[in-house]
Amino acid sequence: MGESGMDRLPEGCVAHAIALTSPRDVCRFSSVSSAFRSAAAYDTVWDRFLPSDYRSILSRAVRPVVCSSKRDLFFRLCDSLLIDAGKMSFWLERSSGAKCYMLSARSLSITWGDTPQYWRWVPLSDCRFSEAAELVNVCWLEIRGKIQSRMLSGRRTYAAYLIFRLADWSRGLGHPPQEASVTMGVQHSSTHVVRLQPNDSPSRVRARRNRIRFGPLVRWGAMMLEIAADQEAAAEVGDARDDGWMEAELGEFYIDEGEDGEVEMSLMEVRGGHWKKGLIIQGIEIRPKA
Repeated sequence: MGESGMDRLPEGCVAHAIALTSPRDVCRFSSVSSAFRSAAAYDTVWDRFLPSDYRSILSRAVRPVVCSSKRDLFFRLCDSLLIDAGKMSFWLERSSGAKCYMLSARSLSITWGDTPQYWRWVPLSDCRFSEAAELVNVCWLEIRGKIQSRMLSGRRTYAAYLIFRLADWSRGLGHPPQEASVTMGVQHSSTHVVRLQPNDSPSRVRARRNRIRFGPLVRWGAMMLEIAADQEAAAEVGDARDDGWMEAELGEFYIDEGEDGEVEMSLMEVRGGHWKKGLIIQGIEIRPKA
């Protein structure tokens, strides 16, 4: 239908039609048609893209949110909003309107987290929260977070990510690798290996040296050690983010419509007895899987 034909349709009808699409589609339509552009200003369009519990979320905001229209409110919520006394961050995925959260380090369960000998809490200018957790020195690394599934958008696959960075003096976070997991009730559990710090593990270096220096039998044993080391090296390494932090995926899970349960996410390294330091944690982010 051409521009002139679209102009003859009542704006309310156009608004109803585009409200059945997505925020991304509405923005695309608005850029090619003045009729779409006018209809896209209707509150009824953006009210459909706002989460049904948005009023409850706004009531938990650290600072009041005032917007003149539902469209303005939607795009305001696409930016990070501190809630729950600053211990959690909320935002909407701009393309779909899906709900996203970051649990602050202070809201996580960190073993020995309140013991200054092992962890300390530091303010950082580029952190969403008032403080981040900095690992001083531990041999038992255990970080856990929880979120209620009803807080998330239904019919979507989500992933949880540890948001972190490494201090210049960090040590022991490359070997042995860490175990990441996500559990949702008794229905779903996933576990995989991650590595927060790239590292040529001591076992692989030792295996290579032995293959060169010793005879065939020892070389064979060294080769087996190197194969095990290579499998360990296959652990996922954290990815750099645009905000200057790193992220490591802990796992993914599917939220069905009306899902009501608890999702638990964790990162652990407790078996090796190796001391670790220099890990700085901002929190755990939960967002739709790309």
